[in-house]
Amino acid sequence: MNLKSHLIFTLYTIYGILLKGISGQYPLVQNMTVTEGGTANLTCRVEYNDNTSLQWSNPAQQTLFFGDKKALRDNRIELVHASWSELTISISDVTLSDEGMYTCSLFTMPVRTAKAYLTVLGVPEKPEIDGLMKPAMEGDHITLTCITQGSKPAADLRWFRNEKEIKGAKEVNASGKTFTVRSSLQLHVDRNDDGVAYTCKVDHVALTQTPQQATEVLEVHYAPRVEIIHSLAVPQEGQYLKLECMSKGNPPPDPVMWTKDGGELPDLDRMIVEGRELTFTSLNKTDNGTYRCEASNHLGTSSAEYVLYVYDVPTTLPPSTTPPLHPIPPDPTALLGTHASDPTVTGNRDPNAVGQHGTDHALIGGVVAVVVFVTLCLIIVLGRYLARHKGTYLTNEAKGADDAPDADTAIINAEGNHAHAEEKKEYFI
Repeated sequence: MNLKSHLIFTLYTIYGILLKGISGQYPLVQNMTVTEGGTANLTCRVEYNDNTSLQWSNPAQQTLFFGDKKALRDNRIELVHASWSELTISISDVTLSDEGMYTCSLFTMPVRTAKAYLTVLGVPEKPEIDGLMKPAMEGDHITLTCITQGSKPAADLRWFRNEKEIKGAKEVNASGKTFTVRSSLQLHVDRNDDGVAYTCKVDHVALTQTPQQATEVLEVHYAPRVEIIHSLAVPQEGQYLKLECMSKGNPPPDPVMWTKDGGELPDLDRMIVEGRELTFTSLNKTDNGTYRCEASNHLGTSSAEYVLYVYDVPTTLPPSTTPPLHPIPPDPTALLGTHASDPTVTGNRDPNAVGQHGTDHALIGGVVAVVVFVTLCLIIVLGRYLARHKGTYLTNEAKGADDAPDADTAIINAEGNHAHAEEKKEYFI
């Protein structure tokens, strides 16, 4: 049994050695990918070699190196390492024509070979943006086109409006081994596009460190727009007021023009015009009116208006800072009247508004009028009720007076004559 096991082990050992020798006689290579203009290193290894030579040949089956001997006169091809188990060569300044299947041969009987494919990436050129009009007018329709050439495989183009990505229409055309890629962007120009940077970026596997891109800044011309900003919400007599005419346009508008009620400014001593600002040093009632600011450039004219109404200075005395010796509790009715009429509470400072005492008198008069009206209505209703009421009365004399000879007999008869009482009735209206 032991002899049989030993024999089986010996056979397996011999088989392993033979198998290793056969597999070690095959060259080992790897596919390579290199960027155009770069350097490609091609390595061929053999695990077991009995002093047999290795050889590299190009896709055209031209021998490049046989062992350490250079066979093709090409200064770009150099020997890196040569031994019985390895042959490594380099190809510098790789071009697209260098792409293809390279063969490593081991000269045994028979010759054994291995093939490695060299892929050359075409680097896309820096993109160019066409179709930009300088300057563009507000409302124009323009088409921006980004073009890049020489990519392999075809590159991808991406559009950005400032930092935000937007979508364009892509078109790819083959040109030999490389591709030409176009991307178009349709724009309806408005004033918000003025000064906006449109960038076209190229995405490609060959651009790992230096991305290619092109940027164009759009200039848009448009008519001005005007807005007036005032320094006071409620202007009052004697106050300082500044009106600023904010105008935006491209090209920048000419100096603005101020008018009042369709004419020139009347009082230039108190109304000072400095650039886009109109200043009132001390307001009064004569300043009331409509003020107009106008700005223009070669594309158009725009204007804005501000209606000025100067309010009276409030006559209410400021509260005393000295506390009273004996605090007086507030009157709820007085507080109610003040809250309803005080312009500082309601936010409406009307110089013609009724004061606090006027409001109290009006309220009392209204209450008295309501009381008088209700009293008169009650009197009228009571009178009509009494007038329409039909009452009855019976006197002792009337009860049996017709049948008695005297008053005493009539009274006696009346006490027992209730059955005929209804016949003796007297009505009053």
